[in-house]
Amino acid sequence: MNSKMLYIAGLISSILPETRCFGLKRWLYSKAGVEIGLNVRICSSAMIIGSGRLSIGDNTWVGHRCLISSSSEIKIGANCDIAPNVYIGTGTHAITPDDVKIGGKELSADVCIGAGCWICANSVILPGVTLGDKCIVAAGSVVKQSYDGFSIIAGIPANLKKSLK
Repeated sequence: MNSKMLYIAGLISSILPETRCFGLKRWLYSKAGVEIGLNVRICSSAMIIGSGRLSIGDNTWVGHRCLISSSSEIKIGANCDIAPNVYIGTGTHAITPDDVKIGGKELSADVCIGAGCWICANSVILPGVTLGDKCIVAAGSVVKQSYDGFSIIAGIPANLKKSLK
């Protein structure tokens, strides 16, 4: 993604009505290098930052005050619902107790969210996570490992609560 264009897209988006002008927002983010599907709806208060690749599939909703931070690749499938205040990020730090600061070398790992997933409010999707199709992440969960499709996961850290298959 083009960081400067992404900044401009976010700036313009932030002054648009929260849940309107979705076509204009799609156009702005596509010009910044986001692969964006048909009928994607991004709320104006959502933030997309970083220099990694981002693709968002058709008919996906990105809710109020979401933060998508990509230093690697993030793929969000079609027909997903990303609820308010969700964080999806690819970056972290190595833990280095002998260094000047404990959060050492920067690390990144791809994130993939399958089609039809529902990421409930205030959840966190950490680097390296892959969620299969039609997973549900319960509100307030911190997902730090991958799950097969049709899983309901919840908790801090998140764990499998139920398989829908």
